[in-house]
Amino acid sequence: MSKKNNIKENTQGQGASVLDFDDDDPLSATSVSKKSLVIFFLIDTSGSMRGTKMGELNTVMEELIPEIRRVGEADTDVKLAVLTFSTDVKWMYSTPINIEDFEWTRLNAEGVTSMGAAFKELSVRMSRNSFLNSPSLSFAPVIFLMTDGYPSDDYQAGLKALQSNSWYKFGLKAALGIGQEANDDMLAEFTGSKDTVVHAYSGGQLAQMIKVVAVTASQIGSKSMTLSNESGEEVENEDVYAAKQKLLGQQIQDFVGDQNNGDVPFDIGW
Repeated sequence: MSKKNNIKENTQGQGASVLDFDDDDPLSATSVSKKSLVIFFLIDTSGSMRGTKMGELNTVMEELIPEIRRVGEADTDVKLAVLTFSTDVKWMYSTPINIEDFEWTRLNAEGVTSMGAAFKELSVRMSRNSFLNSPSLSFAPVIFLMTDGYPSDDYQAGLKALQSNSWYKFGLKAALGIGQEANDDMLAEFTGSKDTVVHAYSGGQLAQMIKVVAVTASQIGSKSMTLSNESGEEVENEDVYAAKQKLLGQQIQDFVGDQNNGDVPFDIGW
């Protein structure tokens, strides 16, 4: 049997076909009419982010919230959870907040970069006993990491703990390196692919990258998909979510290509 997959789109009346996603929950949630999507932002608030970087990030995130409110269908319950990491690891709110009610709290920067601790905390909270306890059918989460430097703790131990989490395994992952010191190879370890890692060297790039990556990941994450092989047999969930991750990488790289062609204006750097 050929392992080549066909991916078709469900356009509900438009007749076109590119992608066909279904709502299977990787952790077997009970199906009800309302579907849930949690978008996690992991944000570096260490001292190296102090000043212009953090000020611009705060402004962009305030502008991003209304754009995410338009993501998903009417039957999708989108929630946000923001985890910051410096010397300490902190959640902006004690539970994911519905996008309609979410209010951004401006962040300050100080301390070191405890990224490994952030990964461990995310793994603990990313479960049905904690932040993913919605009674509805749940899409795999979207996880977006932003940092301007190399971790000051053992990030690999934290990442190993996170990689054992089923929600992380099936989730859509993207990362943004901010400034000259961010390590894109390390960020690719987190996302699993260099295609889902982008870099910003200026305020204009930071704004564009955050908005494009966050909105694109949220749109793909909230789509219902099915995936079948050439014989029409449904394939494993791993392949379905791998297809979503691949699509995210393709769309991000399309944007990066447009940027490199001069289609998007950017500032001089920080």
